[in-house]
Amino acid sequence: MKLWGGRFRKDTAAEVEEFNSSIQFDHRLWEQDIAGSLAHVKMLAAVGVLSADEAEVICRGLEEIRLEIEQDKFDFSPEFEDIHMHIEHRLIEKVGPVGGKVHTARSRNDQVALDTHLYVRQEVDKVLDLITLLQEELVKQAENNLDVIMPGYTHLQHAQPVLLSHHLLAYVHMLERDRERFLGCRQRADIMPLGAGALAGTSFPIDRQQVAQELGFAAIYANSLDAVSDRDYILEFLAAAAICLMHLSRLAEELILWSSQEFGFVELDDAYSTGSSIMPQKKNPDVPELVRGKAGRVAGHLMALLMTMKGLPLAYNKDLQEDKEALFDTVDTLTSCLGIFARMIATLKVNEDRMRQATRGDFSTATDLADYLAKRGLPFRQAHAVVGRLVQFCLDQDKILEELTLEELQQASPLFDSDALTVLTPEAAVAARISYGGTAPQQVKQQLAQVRKTLGSRQTKK
Repeated sequence: MKLWGGRFRKDTAAEVEEFNSSIQFDHRLWEQDIAGSLAHVKMLAAVGVLSADEAEVICRGLEEIRLEIEQDKFDFSPEFEDIHMHIEHRLIEKVGPVGGKVHTARSRNDQVALDTHLYVRQEVDKVLDLITLLQEELVKQAENNLDVIMPGYTHLQHAQPVLLSHHLLAYVHMLERDRERFLGCRQRADIMPLGAGALAGTSFPIDRQQVAQELGFAAIYANSLDAVSDRDYILEFLAAAAICLMHLSRLAEELILWSSQEFGFVELDDAYSTGSSIMPQKKNPDVPELVRGKAGRVAGHLMALLMTMKGLPLAYNKDLQEDKEALFDTVDTLTSCLGIFARMIATLKVNEDRMRQATRGDFSTATDLADYLAKRGLPFRQAHAVVGRLVQFCLDQDKILEELTLEELQQASPLFDSDALTVLTPEAAVAARISYGGTAPQQVKQQLAQVRKTLGSRQTKK
């Protein structure tokens, strides 16, 4: 008989049982469910709703169930719908009718909300560590390639030369914003819903503060309707994950391009590449390609849950069962992508010569010539036009900017002097970008020092 079956005259249809069941995916909440039940039972004993003996029997039964699940000796079946009903049914089997008292003063509505709060809080902590580990690998690459100059791009066209270190640090800063988003998500997940009951609270004299302290929550939901219907913390997790994976996807796209023969800027380690079943020469960037693809799946999970939530009245609705598959798959996808990306970056080989060669003859120092004239008093718009004509002259003459003579420069503008020739190298262009946050070596070193200080203040579980 179902634990809720007293009102029903017919058994649930087999197809409804299967359709309604969530145990195939929410079984992973078993640890959170047992932890919540233990805290709840201890509180019920403390306020006198359960006797000390009853609480001891129930808690012992729950610990035995924990051991059964850990040892893979626990039977899961669609008959009992979800992880909550499985554990309660098994508890009654083990300790008798007193096991049914575990559900006193609570509902599955606040129970499942508690479990997902605990789960999100736990997974956010793992994600924070993984983000930091990836940042550390990017910083190591930046430190190891401080003198490497590469083309900087806009519209995927050569724009201005930059340090590779500067380029990599851009992703470190993106990931830092990702950490901040996950920290905000954790704050919203760190609110305890248990005690809200089905939607209206309970008539039992419960102590929600005790349960919150037992489970380490920073706050308690002030409104029982909000407590059981809120899934903002899951939406925030999905949103933060989607943005984080979008960042990884952008870097993945660059690594895919950079490792192609046309670019040749980097080489992925053999351990993080694959070959072709027909073309013996191939070395394919499957890892970054998969990360790029998985980013779309997580964005889809975010959109799906937003659409699920947008039309739901208060309080609990069965639609909310749809939050878990999206959440669980996002957790698995994000953590695997962050972990493998960090290891891939750690083994990445940089081809300094190809990067430097790519800046030769690409006209990416043209802005420096315009700046030179602007510093001599020519309005920048006029300086821009002068240098634009010089670029066209070079194209017509099959020359590059670095090959221009002083005479040719002065034919374009009398403001050019011999020192104008010194601004045309990529090294000079990079060194000139001394504004805060720029690509000049001293600025990049300052960035690295600050990032190192930030990362050094964290304790991660490697």
